Amino acid sequence: MCFPLLSEEGKRGRREGYVTTRNRVLPLVNNDKGTGVLSKVWSAATIGIEAVAVQIETYFDFGFPKYTVVGLPDVSVRESRERIQAAVTNSGCAMPRGAITINLAPADLRKEGSAFDLPIALSLLAAAEQSYDTEFLRTSTIVGELALDGRVRPVRGVLPIAVRASRDGMKRVVVPVHNGHEAGLVESLEVYPVQTLAQAVALASRSGVAPAPLVRGTPDRFGARSSQRHDIDFVDVRGQQHAKRALEIAAAGGHNAIMIGPPGAGKTMLARRLPTILPAMSREEALETTTIHSVGGVLKEQALMETRPFRAPHHTISGAGLCGGGSRPKPGEISLAHNGVLFLDELPEFKRNVLDGLRQPLEHGAITITRANTTVEYPARFTLVAGMNPCPCGYLRAPDHECVCGAGMIRRYLGRVSGPLLDRIDLHIDVAPVPFADLDGPATSATSVAIRSRVSAARQRQLYRYRGETVRCNAELSPQMARAHCQLSASCRNLIRTAMSRLHLSARGYDRIIKVARTVSDLDETGNGIIRDEHLAEAIQYRSLDRRRWYE
Repeated sequence: MCFPLLSEEGKRGRREGYVTTRNRVLPLVNNDKGTGVLSKVWSAATIGIEAVAVQIETYFDFGFPKYTVVGLPDVSVRESRERIQAAVTNSGCAMPRGAITINLAPADLRKEGSAFDLPIALSLLAAAEQSYDTEFLRTSTIVGELALDGRVRPVRGVLPIAVRASRDGMKRVVVPVHNGHEAGLVESLEVYPVQTLAQAVALASRSGVAPAPLVRGTPDRFGARSSQRHDIDFVDVRGQQHAKRALEIAAAGGHNAIMIGPPGAGKTMLARRLPTILPAMSREEALETTTIHSVGGVLKEQALMETRPFRAPHHTISGAGLCGGGSRPKPGEISLAHNGVLFLDELPEFKRNVLDGLRQPLEHGAITITRANTTVEYPARFTLVAGMNPCPCGYLRAPDHECVCGAGMIRRYLGRVSGPLLDRIDLHIDVAPVPFADLDGPATSATSVAIRSRVSAARQRQLYRYRGETVRCNAELSPQMARAHCQLSASCRNLIRTAMSRLHLSARGYDRIIKVARTVSDLDETGNGIIRDEHLAEAIQYRSLDRRRWYE
């Protein structure tokens, strides 16, 4: 290769194995193909909710000034050149000049996002300066986005990246300061939160004033304060005893529910209080939930999430927003609601094709998103709660309002929600307007704490019953497991046979009725785990939408 305008000193340096830059002599790495300086820095990329280690190799040599990034970088990675150049200059360093080649390995994995800015900058400087601590770089995973003034901005997916670094035997992670506590959840790693590129350079070069590692406080007992994180309570809801009982069953068994009633009856108020009666998350559930929110870039807490998520997207949401996806796949609302509640208010107003995207995740508890270049899977095991009016005007069968909708309008309105989706909802709850006596009288409802204690006891019975299995609650039972664990007496079989004939239930509807009856039995502390006729009858009454022309 010809290097025009190379001085005599430069030519002699190439022959003897060194280069001169900024009045310093740097040794060259010699190999069979040529001479140059090579540095390696470790980073990571997220795929789904998992992370994959990425090695950033920088080769620096004299020649025509150029900057080449290879290894399937996307636009944001290729644009890092301008961010890195400005950040390096504004941090008091000099951008190396020459032929620069950056390889992101493995080369067949597409690299996306701005989290590679910081490791690429350190790899560049290490290749140009040759005074960096190679042992530090070899045993560290580094992520962060650079601002033009050298500040390090937060990135998403730091928690799974820290988990991957720990599994790969890394000693430490270098992350933006705003992601420090998130990475600190992995206790086997040293965490170095940095605010600027200059601090990261001080760490890697062992010079200047380097930031100290994150100091972890004494961890509190997990879940000890989870019950105090809610500022709403079921005691605020006046009346609606039937709906409260149904939501208690939904919480105890993980069942999906839909509430049908006129405007102002309290559907939204009830749904927003459902998380307050759900049992506390286990540490494994909390880590999984925190990881999904970290990958989605919506993690608001700096520590482990202890409160179950509640997501309530607007009915104008797209299919990718609800189920996940996009040109750069991200978790959708169903995954952000994993281990929590997804509330869809005004259900018929959602686009039908968007709602039908829920059918497979409701069955399998996960969603697979396939694009031309990648396939990712996101967990999506949530409790679906939907709210809807009984007709377009909302006042069908309301005692104080006259409905102006004809039968055809009502049928078309209800037809916006497909039958297969309704078939996957266990509890159909009629929510009537609250009478004035209940509104004006004293609160007589049980508190969320009291209801949660009953729900938690029922969940413990289920965990004990299904020990050794992959399911955690009654709603997750497969048809084979439902028949094994939901034994019906002769009178119960006669009752369900009559209901199947009159309601024209599907096989899926049959399975969901007996699973709800199993949950009702678990809530009955005197039932000894036996499904009795009254348990099954209560489960059957929650299938009101299965009745033909129920709105008449």
